[in-house]
Amino acid sequence: MRRRLTVAMLLLVAATLVVTGIGSFYFVRRAAVTTAQTELAGQGRAIERTAAESGAKLASRAGRELEVIRATGDFSAVRVLRLQPDGSLVGNLPPGLDPQDLHIRALQAGEQVVGHVSGLEVFTAVPIPGTTATGAQPILVITRRVHNPADGLVYFGVIGAVALVLAGLVALALARRFTRPLVDAVDTTGRIARGDLDARVTPHAGDDDEFTRLATSINTMASALARARDQERQFLLSVSHELRTPLTSIRGYAEAITDGAADDPVAAAAVIETEAGRLERLVRDLLDLARLDADRFTLSLAPVDCDRVARAVAGGFRPGAGRLEIDLVVVPAEPSPLWVQADADRLAQIVANLVENASTFATGQVVVGTTLAAGRPVLWVADDGPGIPASDLSRVFERHYTSDRADGRHTGSGLGLAIVAELAAAMGASVRAESPVVDGHGTRMVVLFPAQPPDGGERQPPNGRERASAGI
Repeated sequence: MRRRLTVAMLLLVAATLVVTGIGSFYFVRRAAVTTAQTELAGQGRAIERTAAESGAKLASRAGRELEVIRATGDFSAVRVLRLQPDGSLVGNLPPGLDPQDLHIRALQAGEQVVGHVSGLEVFTAVPIPGTTATGAQPILVITRRVHNPADGLVYFGVIGAVALVLAGLVALALARRFTRPLVDAVDTTGRIARGDLDARVTPHAGDDDEFTRLATSINTMASALARARDQERQFLLSVSHELRTPLTSIRGYAEAITDGAADDPVAAAAVIETEAGRLERLVRDLLDLARLDADRFTLSLAPVDCDRVARAVAGGFRPGAGRLEIDLVVVPAEPSPLWVQADADRLAQIVANLVENASTFATGQVVVGTTLAAGRPVLWVADDGPGIPASDLSRVFERHYTSDRADGRHTGSGLGLAIVAELAAAMGASVRAESPVVDGHGTRMVVLFPAQPPDGGERQPPNGRERASAGI
């Protein structure tokens, strides 16, 4: 690329020199001819006036005197012709001139004629006062050869060669400057593609802003890929642990039942059922996230009573909460239905994930509530477990993030809250975590929906249409 860029710059400079040279030659040549015509016209009039004042008859002068005039004025030829009354010319015209070049009618009218022939030969014809015995009018004809501008092409070629050398040096320097960041970027992206996510592009002093931004973008991409790889590894380790634990229990109790070694086959089957449920939830979460990534989920947005959905989902968790010795409370709702524009099934999934997450860390109570704040419907789920550090509040909705709250019963795979955040965003809502709630303890997850029309009427989805494809 560097060679092609250098050659392209040299060709551009060479083409510019050629075009400039041709144009300069044409205009210099034209200007030289015009200037020579003007000078020769003035000299012809001066000679004609001198002859008129002295009363000299150039027509009768010897050829030697005309030769003196020719040499003094650096003329190519000086001739005196006789213009007969019938328009014919008597005498020898200078070489290259024809009678029609002299504009006989203008000369008969006493006018001076100026022109050029054969490109660089200029001439002037001036009537001399007086007539001969035959009534012929003396005409002074002078020609001059214009200096050929082509004689300077050698110097122009030398200057052009020097300019090409200088242009080549500048082009080489610019090509190196332009291509070095690109070569570094190509090498770095190649290393990244081969799996070296620690590779970075090093910006150099003096690089243009575009190359600096390119280096920054590549480095940012590499950092994001490195984080994604680390999260993927963490996720795989977490999922491996999550799968191994219930599978070990299921296999152990299943073998015990098969071998007749289980003291209480019903209790063993209950454990198998519980662990199978854990596996089912994990697989469901993985499928949900995969389909959210691929935009392969359906949202049927319609006015939904958020309080009613929250109460129904919380009721389904009460038996499990009782086994964990947790009091699951639903606070009193607003006097009227709390309408939100949402998909009822997805809203129920959000509530279920929030309640399940809260039950993981609660020490004695989980509270589910809905309210109207500043005209916007709000769904919240709170627990009385250990709080979340302020530095982690913004990360709890990231995929694969797992809390290290010491009193938690089970950390899980870090997928439930990520699903909550993505489903909420798909329905135009936002979600945040608040902690601590009371005396340095407790966490509250808040889902804030867009303000609804006063009559609870239907609103358009956030993207202006229903998102639909293969459902989860």
